[in-house]
Amino acid sequence: MTEKPGPYAALQIRDFRFFIMARQCATLAVQIQATIVGWQLYEITHDPLALGLIGLTEAVPAISVSLYAGHIADIIARKKIILSAITLLLFCALALLFFTMEPGEFLLQHGSFPIYLVIFLSGLARGFLSPANFSFMPQLIPRPLFTNAVSLNTTFWLVGSIVGPMLAGFIYALMGISATYLLDVLLIIAALGFYMAIPSRPVPPVSEEQGIREKIKSGLRFVLKTQIILGAISLDMFAVLFGGAVALLPIFAAEILDVGPQGLGMLRAAPALGAVLMALYITHHPIQRNTGKVMLVCVAGFGASMIGFGLSTSFIFSLCMLMLSGMFDSISMIIRSTLIQTRTPENMKGRVSAVNSIFVGSSNEIGAFESGLTAKLMGVVASVVFGGVMTLITVSFTAWKAKELTHLDYLDEVKSG
Repeated sequence: MTEKPGPYAALQIRDFRFFIMARQCATLAVQIQATIVGWQLYEITHDPLALGLIGLTEAVPAISVSLYAGHIADIIARKKIILSAITLLLFCALALLFFTMEPGEFLLQHGSFPIYLVIFLSGLARGFLSPANFSFMPQLIPRPLFTNAVSLNTTFWLVGSIVGPMLAGFIYALMGISATYLLDVLLIIAALGFYMAIPSRPVPPVSEEQGIREKIKSGLRFVLKTQIILGAISLDMFAVLFGGAVALLPIFAAEILDVGPQGLGMLRAAPALGAVLMALYITHHPIQRNTGKVMLVCVAGFGASMIGFGLSTSFIFSLCMLMLSGMFDSISMIIRSTLIQTRTPENMKGRVSAVNSIFVGSSNEIGAFESGLTAKLMGVVASVVFGGVMTLITVSFTAWKAKELTHLDYLDEVKSG
C-alpha cells in the first residue's frame, strides 16, 4: 500500500517554494491595491455603482483575453507569460502611486477615469497571468503531490488575502495612501524576482487540433462534456456572482458599521481568515468521502453566511459571518481546483483553466458590478440578502441537474481524462 504524502510534502520542492513565495507577494499586492482603490474611489464619488464598476472594468479585459491566454499558455513557455503579466502589473502599481503624488494628482481633478484605466490594464494582465500560473504549477511537482500542492497553494494564497487588506487599512491610516501604494509596488517587484528564480519548464506536447480557433474550441468542448468539472465550475461561478459582497464593504465600513478604513481592512480580511483556517485543516485532514455533497453543502453555507452578514449591524457579528463564508468557500475552491488539475490533460491545462477563470475568476469582478448595481437599485442590505438567496437557489438547481457531481465520492480516485 502506497504511503500518502505528508501535509507539507510539496514544500520540500525548491521550485514550488519559490512559486508559492512569488504568488504570495503578488496576492498581497493585489489585495492591498484592491482595498485602497475601493476606498479611494468611494471617497471621490460616494457612489456604490462606482465600486461595482471597479469589478466590471477589470473583468471585461480579463474575460476578453482569457481563452486566447489559455491557448498561449499551452503553446508558449508559461514562465515567459507570467513574467510579462507581472511586469504589466508593476506598471499599473507605479501608475496608481504616481496619481497620489503632486505631479500626478492633476489627473484626478476631473474624475476617476485614470484609475479605471489602470484597473483595465491590470485586468488585461491578470487575464494572461491566471491560466499561465494554473498550468505552470503542476509542472513544478510530481503528479502524486497535485492534491497536496493545490491545498497548500490555496492556503498560502488565502494567507495573502488576509494580510493584504489588513496591511492596506493600517498603513493607509498610519502613513497615508502613497505609502500604501509604494508597498504595493515593492511586493510586485519581489514577486517578479521569485518567479525569475524558477527555471523555465518545457512547453507540453502540442495537441492535435489545427489553428487557434479549433484549439480554443477544444478546451471549451472538454469542459462542456465533462459534467463533473462543468458542475463544479458553474456552482462556484453563480455563488461568487450573486453571493459576494466584497465590493460593497467600503459602504458597510463607512455607513452601516462605522469602522473606517481600519475596519474595512478587517472586513476584507475576514473571509480569507476563515478560508485559510479551513484550508489548513483540510491540508491535515483531506476530504475522504461524499465530496460532491460536501461541496453543495458548503456553497449553500456560503450563501446563508452572506444573508447573515447583510442583515447584521454588529461589527463583530459581521466579521464572524464573513469568516464563516470564507470557510465554506475554501472547501469548494479546493475541491474544484483539484478536480480540474486531475481531470485535465497537461497540454490542455491552460485552455481549461482559462475557461475556469472566465466562469469563476471573472465572476468575482462581474459579481462586484452586480452588487454595485443592485445596491444602487434596491439598497445595500437588500442587495447582499438577495445575492445570498440566489446562491441557495443555485445550489438547489445544481443538485437537481449535475448528478455526477452530486454523487462524487472519493476525490482522489478521479482520473486524468
